[in-house]
Amino acid sequence: MSPMSPEFDAYDSSGRLLAEERAGDNAPPLSVSELSGMLKRTVEDRFGHVRLRGEISGFKRAASGHLYLCLKDDNAVIDGVMWKGGAQRLAFAPQDGVEVIATGKLTTYPGRSKYQIVIERMELAGEGALMALLEKLKSKLAGEGLFAPERKKPLPFLPRTIGVVTSPTGAVIRDILHRLADRCSTQVLLWPVLVQGQGAAEQVARAVRGFSDMPADAALPRPDLVIVARGGGSIEDLWSFNEEIVVRAVAECSIPIISAVGHETDTTLCDYAADRRAPTPTAAAEMAVPVRAELLAGLTDMGLRAGRAVRRGAAQARERLDMQARLMPTPDTLLSPQRQRLDQLSDTLVSGLRHRLADARAHLGQASGALRPALLRQQLTRAGERLDRLRLRPENLVRAQRDCATAFDRVSRHFASLDPDLPLQRGYARVMAGERLVRSVDAARAAGQVVLHFHDGAVGAVVGEAGAQMEPAPPSPARSARKPRDPALTQQDLFS
Repeated sequence: MSPMSPEFDAYDSSGRLLAEERAGDNAPPLSVSELSGMLKRTVEDRFGHVRLRGEISGFKRAASGHLYLCLKDDNAVIDGVMWKGGAQRLAFAPQDGVEVIATGKLTTYPGRSKYQIVIERMELAGEGALMALLEKLKSKLAGEGLFAPERKKPLPFLPRTIGVVTSPTGAVIRDILHRLADRCSTQVLLWPVLVQGQGAAEQVARAVRGFSDMPADAALPRPDLVIVARGGGSIEDLWSFNEEIVVRAVAECSIPIISAVGHETDTTLCDYAADRRAPTPTAAAEMAVPVRAELLAGLTDMGLRAGRAVRRGAAQARERLDMQARLMPTPDTLLSPQRQRLDQLSDTLVSGLRHRLADARAHLGQASGALRPALLRQQLTRAGERLDRLRLRPENLVRAQRDCATAFDRVSRHFASLDPDLPLQRGYARVMAGERLVRSVDAARAAGQVVLHFHDGAVGAVVGEAGAQMEPAPPSPARSARKPRDPALTQQDLFS
């Protein structure tokens, strides 16, 4: 649309497309940041301290430790934030669906054009909200199996060392020590903790895990049993023992654990997670150890019973032995057949030795009759004659040497006749193609060039048809002319 068109003039007069400053105008335009700042100051001045009651929704804990949530009722929702310092002072773990009362101030968040409450303190809205939070946490942990009966460990009958997690200044530890001393004195390790207030849950959980992680060979003995104890109080006072961190530490403890929190009517989630629940700390001490006097009485009674049982067993064994002895034969009855046989064998042995000695004498006489001096001299003469026939005479050696020389000459002449160069002396030649011996015309034609070896040297030759004119072949470089033998080095003929 052109600025000179009628439509442009009409639009400019009715809607003012361009902003203009007019004389006497006391409402200058504000920037968005200026307006957001004015709203922020107005809201913070007007609502600098408020208390809101609502249900938590969309709860989230950031990595920085800050808490972000929404507070809602049936008709409205407001965003909320709680900084890390205030979040660390909370006495409970916020969860969605829990009704709380939040104390803080309202402010705005210019980045999203929203208003929100910065929470400084947050509390549960009455005992009903607290019980609802407790039931919700109980259902969650029960669903994970932390309260299952099969997880429970049996308590040791007589623990040597007992670890106690409680306050060191309260009456609970004194009641436990007094009760243990009355029943059966044992070693006690106290891990002092806060039992209520801020940080109590973390300390109790750290103490339970510390006992569980103690090595068996440490300087301090590892407890055989752990007691988590606290005196009575309201549900707010006992809330530290309902915290999830405490319940998980008790359930995961590798040492059998007794929970003695509050009085008979008080029940915490720690009681469900423990291996045994005691109504009071004093009752926990009674569960932990037996009565020493009763143990001694029981040992004495068992000693008496054992003595009577041993004596009764010995008497019965003696009676059975006497009965068996009367039924067994006497030694004379058992040994009489053996004695009789021994006498018979003794007589037989004497006569047998006499016969054996007579036979040996007769055999010795026969053998000694053959060993006469004349017979020995005759055998010696025959042995000398055989020895003379076996002696080496010089004429025998000369005859054997002559036979060997004759055989050697015969072999040497045969060897000389097999020399491949001997026929060359009579005018023959050996035809070679490289390192191969040419044995036929076809092999010579295939080689093309051959070397003819004579008795006084070698010459090369080119293979051609019979009767063709051929040029003399150059001497073969692969094999030099054979040198004549030195007469001094020629082997002499053994038959010359």
